[in-house]
Amino acid sequence: MAVKDGSDVPPAMLESLRGPLTGYCYRILGSASDVDDAVQETMMRALRAIDGFDPERAALSTWVHKIATNVCLDMLRSAQRRALPWDMGPASSGGADLGVPLPAARWVEPLADSRVMGTADPASLAMRGETLRLAFIAALQRLPPRQRVALVLRDVLEFSAVEAAEVMRTSVAAANSALQRARATLDRHRPHPADTPRLDDVTQLDLLHRYVKAFQAHDVQELVAVLAHDARSGMPPFAWWLDGAAHIAAVMSASDACGDDRLIFGEPANGCWTLGQYRPNENGVLVPFALLVLELRDGRISEVVTFLGWGDRFAEFGLPDVPEADQEGPMSPAAFGRTRGDMSTTTRRPHPCHRPTRN
Repeated sequence: MAVKDGSDVPPAMLESLRGPLTGYCYRILGSASDVDDAVQETMMRALRAIDGFDPERAALSTWVHKIATNVCLDMLRSAQRRALPWDMGPASSGGADLGVPLPAARWVEPLADSRVMGTADPASLAMRGETLRLAFIAALQRLPPRQRVALVLRDVLEFSAVEAAEVMRTSVAAANSALQRARATLDRHRPHPADTPRLDDVTQLDLLHRYVKAFQAHDVQELVAVLAHDARSGMPPFAWWLDGAAHIAAVMSASDACGDDRLIFGEPANGCWTLGQYRPNENGVLVPFALLVLELRDGRISEVVTFLGWGDRFAEFGLPDVPEADQEGPMSPAAFGRTRGDMSTTTRRPHPCHRPTRN
């Protein structure tokens, strides 16, 4: 529909940008809990200023992303860099002392794919999923905020140089300079590629079921068999983490803290598989305990991030408050397709942010 001025913009057109804005703000902020506030503030500011929108000067998406950028930059003014446990320091030797929990504001947080993934071609979905990985979000947090904005606009959302400069309220030359510095930094912290989750991949599903059974049965030998030799495991909000399948197995052998816990498949988050971890309370009732985000590489589980204390957000990942007696998963094909779309054309996700973009 042709829009003559801001007063002609229907609310539905503005609302259709909520999903893309969620993905944009999440990549900039690294926080699922802050994204809702950022997007809502953006929408409110856009509604208040809509009469000033000039469609002959910029597209609606460009104009709204400019507002979102200002909101995010304001939120980041006094924020510390968010990270994952392995970004905080060396791995633990395997002792039981987890240390002191760090504030929630220090951690990259998981985001359900259903909040940002719409219908698109498979290649585009694979690319977007790659740039939502926890490791990629953590790498983005190493960039100064404006460089982060430049890289996400150009190399993830594929804005032109002119559009990016408009969003950033700067010159094309300055926006391009920020982009080049961001790319150089990202090159030094680029995460390893990972396998794209596929519900129709029997090998992946078998691997995940083996992990669940090994975890619940406290079968250390089988756990080692499904982990990559260089697998790593961390538990935000603690900086404590383990490097290598052998260390993970050793810690599991020495503790029975998870002996009565149960794992249930959830909907994808950050382009990865998820599991809800439930633990019996004082009455023996299973209650939400932690959200696990798993990455796979070459037919093995290469990374497990266990987000402790995320039980109150299980519904975002399709997980129940109280599991049924026989509930395990994985999710139904319908739910998988609804949240991720058809991504069956690729099994190994490409490195993002290094292909030419339109000028």
